[in-house]
Amino acid sequence: MKDYIDAAAFKEMILCADAALHRNIQAINDLNVFPVPDGDTGTNMGLTIANAATELRKKDFDTISAAADCVASAMLRGARGNSGVILSLLFRGISKRLKGLETAGPEEFTGAMNDGVQAAYKAVMKPAEGTILTVSRLAAQAAGKAVKKGADMEASLAEAVRAGEEALADTINQNPVLKKAGVIDAGGKGYMVILSSILASLRGEVSSDADTAPRSYEESDVFTQSGVDLTENITFTFDTVYIVRKKDPDVDLQPLRDYLESIGDSLVISDDDEIFKVHVHTDIPGSALNESQKYGTLELAKIENMVTQAEQLKRGEKAQTTDDLEMTEKALDAMVTATAITGDDPGESAGSPAEASEEPDDDEESEAPAEKQYGIVAVCAGDGIADLFLQLGADNIVTGGQTMNPSTSDILTAVKRTPAETVFVFPNNKNIIMAAEQCIGLTEKQVIVMPSRTVPQGISALLTFDPNESEESLVGAMGEAMGNVHTAMVTYAARDSEFDGHAIHAGEFLALLDGKLIGSYTNIKTLFKELSWALDDFHPDVITVYYGEDVTEEDALSASETIIGNFPEADVDVVDGGQPVYYYMISAE
Repeated sequence: MKDYIDAAAFKEMILCADAALHRNIQAINDLNVFPVPDGDTGTNMGLTIANAATELRKKDFDTISAAADCVASAMLRGARGNSGVILSLLFRGISKRLKGLETAGPEEFTGAMNDGVQAAYKAVMKPAEGTILTVSRLAAQAAGKAVKKGADMEASLAEAVRAGEEALADTINQNPVLKKAGVIDAGGKGYMVILSSILASLRGEVSSDADTAPRSYEESDVFTQSGVDLTENITFTFDTVYIVRKKDPDVDLQPLRDYLESIGDSLVISDDDEIFKVHVHTDIPGSALNESQKYGTLELAKIENMVTQAEQLKRGEKAQTTDDLEMTEKALDAMVTATAITGDDPGESAGSPAEASEEPDDDEESEAPAEKQYGIVAVCAGDGIADLFLQLGADNIVTGGQTMNPSTSDILTAVKRTPAETVFVFPNNKNIIMAAEQCIGLTEKQVIVMPSRTVPQGISALLTFDPNESEESLVGAMGEAMGNVHTAMVTYAARDSEFDGHAIHAGEFLALLDGKLIGSYTNIKTLFKELSWALDDFHPDVITVYYGEDVTEEDALSASETIIGNFPEADVDVVDGGQPVYYYMISAE
């Protein structure tokens, strides 16, 4: 066995890790402690490493430095959720240590693992033990100690896996929340799946060629989440996605972009030196394909009728997709992998012109020139919420939130398209903050991430925004506004669970206040009654109830009567937010 890793071996390791993580996604997701539907750890880590696997498959590498750099860059741009960001940071540190090396021996590779851990710890404001950080740190330390005692590559990685598994098992004792739930850390589990598959690849026990299973990551879909007429918002009939191999790597695609915008909407074109990929909603997909073939050779296409899909789902049937066609496993794998990475779900709804693309756009030329001093990017889901942010001055909206954490690349695309020198980013979800922070330094624009953990915090901050103020004053005022907001959420239990003394049953209403569980209920009025008592501790003057896409205005007004009755002197407003996942979001100030 070789006592070093070259570019080909490193590439194979990552491809095997991608396959292993994919097979374990649901098991990792099931470790999430809280039973609410969320941007699950396994899904986020899976999408992050899958982005790297996709890039690796495009070419071969002469050095391990080049292969590691490709992985780090792809993970950085594809990182989703805190777990995905931390995973990308671990590999960014590895890439820096391996820079300039053709191959890596035990000392170089274990040193790279430790550098990755340091990069991850440095980036996390308040590192918590009993997490992926602990598991990766102890695994890397064990590998380093083994090398100092003369261990070869296989032995050092085997020691890393042994120590990592011990650390993972101990996370249940290090984290009080995990201990109460009786589970190990989900992020740590994901890391160990990756590390174990890297060792197995080195030993020749697994091969990426043997894994032909299609990638399928569960993410939100506009059709499956809507409780209204699913065809109302469909302007153009056919969701059209295709890949064209370029005739000329320097070809100007702007004329094609102009043409496609004239025959459809929701247009996204991403490209590199070899290919370009198009996503567009149109009534004449044939014309789109014919025009695009002037720029190269069509390699892959999928066209789906969104109106038909919506009508089938309304009848309770399975929506017909191109997956139903008899295709070779190779073509199906390529299509589903590409779809999983970019978020181009067959039922993706048409966004407003101000919305940022949900597909990564690496075109450096797309950076908008600064036309003003400040710009704003907000992450949110729901037409009503998005419209409110736009009314408050947001330049671009990135669609995302619970169950659909946008990647760093998604947020970066929106930042680049904002015509301002300084861009304030509002993640509006605690699991998106780190992904937003990775945009800093990836653009010429100054990026300031306001750490809004909820949509109401972001809205309250923007209500204080004054473009005539200095940057320091704006950060201070918006930070103070966010601190004055208490956010209550009403959602449902995704599974049976016992949490903090509460027995929770799947399907029950859950009430949370500032992230803490108030209780689970079968009656929404009882929930609002107890939630009102909890809000009373803050003596709010202004209360806003945002109701979601699965709630009618009549039901929202009825459910909110308890709050209105309990706070007769407060200014209470009920707003159609249209958000998924959460039946209600309530802001109390």
